[in-house]
Amino acid sequence: MAQVADIIKYEGDNTTFIWKHPCEDFNSLTQLIVHETQEAVFFMNGQALDLFGPGRYTLETQNLPYVGKMLNRTTDDKTPFHCEVYFINKAEQMSIKWGTDSKVQYIDPVFNFPVSIGASGDMNLRVEDSRKLLLKLVGTEAFMTQAKLVSFFRIFLMTYVKSYIAQVIKEKKINIFEVDSQLPDFSNSLKELLKGHFADYGIALEMFNVATILRPEGDKTYETLREQYTTKIQMDTELMRARTEAQKVVIDSEAQAKKRAQEGYTYSQERGFGVAEQMAQNEGVGNFTNAGIGLGAMMGVGGAVGGVMGGMMNDTVTAFTSPAANKFCDNCGVQMAQGVLFCEQCGTPVAESRSCSKCGYEFERPGKFCPKCGTKREG
Repeated sequence: MAQVADIIKYEGDNTTFIWKHPCEDFNSLTQLIVHETQEAVFFMNGQALDLFGPGRYTLETQNLPYVGKMLNRTTDDKTPFHCEVYFINKAEQMSIKWGTDSKVQYIDPVFNFPVSIGASGDMNLRVEDSRKLLLKLVGTEAFMTQAKLVSFFRIFLMTYVKSYIAQVIKEKKINIFEVDSQLPDFSNSLKELLKGHFADYGIALEMFNVATILRPEGDKTYETLREQYTTKIQMDTELMRARTEAQKVVIDSEAQAKKRAQEGYTYSQERGFGVAEQMAQNEGVGNFTNAGIGLGAMMGVGGAVGGVMGGMMNDTVTAFTSPAANKFCDNCGVQMAQGVLFCEQCGTPVAESRSCSKCGYEFERPGKFCPKCGTKREG
């Protein structure tokens, strides 16, 4: 018994973009089943008549069972009402590899020297206009696989992608040593330039990814420039670190100045407070020199802690530094005040002569003999 109607459905795999069903010249009432992410184009008498989305459809042709068989006898058992169905896979096809077949020649926009690089990566494609792809690329072929489509677009890519690589590098001023850090933006720019060309064939370029840049390793000019670039980066890093430290010092200084202004004292007064604190930690005035406190700092303390303290300091310093005040008892060695005739400690008369009678040496400290010639001191 002759088959009255056929069932036509997709029987290809997911790596196929377009697949033609082997059943042709089917009868009216044939059932067409289209899956999700698919479309089907019905051809009759050489024309693309209808585009079907997901679902089940009953096809109407001019081929009728039994009657058509009788009519076909006049055409050598071939129906004059030719019909066929093409299925289009509209799922996004991912990780389709691409790569330049030769080096891209361009002038580096930063260092202004010629560079030759290669590039490779992957892309995602999706059929956007089934009718356009079918009519412009497939023609009368039975199918178009992913490999076949990539083969077609390979020459197409090589025509445009190398030119666009040089164009994007120039426009964005990407130097050869920093291109890796800008690959996402670089890839997106290339995608925007290429997607219009794919759209002309009914293909949507969903993603275009540059994964690898092949540099001219071993080229003397390139190697010299890379060494200079590395040195520059190191110098810039050190300069940035120095600037950061300087900014930190400025910030700390400004914060300290603000603190002094809020608390009502100056930098000089703050220094005076520090000297006074050191003095307080030493036993007696005689330890100033050993403590590392200069006489100038001691005099500055008066301005920081008040007039009374300053007067006391000045009197003490004068007593220790004035030559006229350095008078000591020859008997007990105690220091004596100006103009006294007897030692207030032991009662010994004050000697009139302050110099050696033999060599004339001016005595600086009490004693019984001249430290220069050894002559016994008078008085």
